[in-house]
Amino acid sequence: MSSVVISTRVRLARNLKDYPFPCKLSAQGRQEVIEKVRDAVKNGNSVLANDFSYIKMSEVDSVRSVSLVEKRLVSPEFISDTDGRALLLSSDESLSIMLNEEDHIRLQVITKGLSLEKAYDTADKLDTLLDERLDFAFDEKLGYLTQCPTNLGTGMRASVMLHLPALEKSRAISRIAGNLSKLGLTIRGAHGEGTEPRGALYQLSNQVTLGISEKAAVENLKNITLQLAAQEEQARERLCRSMDVRDTVSRSLGILRYAVMISHEEALRLLSNVRLGVASGQLRDIDPDVIDKLMTDVEPATLSVNTGKSLSPHDRDVERAKLIKSVLK
Repeated sequence: MSSVVISTRVRLARNLKDYPFPCKLSAQGRQEVIEKVRDAVKNGNSVLANDFSYIKMSEVDSVRSVSLVEKRLVSPEFISDTDGRALLLSSDESLSIMLNEEDHIRLQVITKGLSLEKAYDTADKLDTLLDERLDFAFDEKLGYLTQCPTNLGTGMRASVMLHLPALEKSRAISRIAGNLSKLGLTIRGAHGEGTEPRGALYQLSNQVTLGISEKAAVENLKNITLQLAAQEEQARERLCRSMDVRDTVSRSLGILRYAVMISHEEALRLLSNVRLGVASGQLRDIDPDVIDKLMTDVEPATLSVNTGKSLSPHDRDVERAKLIKSVLK
């Protein structure tokens, strides 16, 4: 299962009762929301409260902001206008709270593998920590009130990151996507709505938030994920019997280990091939977690942040090749 499901994410949207939604909020109001949430976390009676750093988004340079998006810690919308926005981020980056994005609070938890119950439990504890000191906008019939009606109710979006090279190669994804929409789920590129899948990475998430409990939504997503993972594994068995595919896997590893320059798109494609080879047992000396980390670390902005240098596109391709070579040597 871990060969298919890379990570799990649970996100909750919340708003403060006495303040307009961020789109209608004054600069002073935004700052008040930030201070109230920051105080609720800092003074909360939980071990979670001690692990957050405060980041004022207007003081973050554009490269680091994009890196936060690449690592799925914030949304593209969140960095598009940084005035009056802030981020609370845990030291291991598994917990993050966006302040004044579409809603006052967007808290999220990211965990490894298929761990929806664990991620939801942590998100629920963080939500409870905030609820003890804040007055959330809530309606008995509608549930939690959010700026976008599609988030009304639980305000929860749960998702899993999937590696689906076999289903992608067999062109089954579009058919699967159509069936999933009937079940209240959606499958998209790794960075969510409007993004194209790269490296055969897909995000499967719930769409329904009204008229369903958080636990029911989590259970539904888990069941569908298990079915989809089983389909991928069956498709891999057939795919990996092909000598052409086995050759592609070996060639991909060779290029990654010896290339002097490599583009972002090529790196993701080749890393995806190698990950398939690891999962099928063809490659036995590589940890899949190493490949998963590389898939993030080779992203353009993240690469620049980690090297501590301002890199041109040409320089990024060189540094990317060096990084991959050092990890896979």
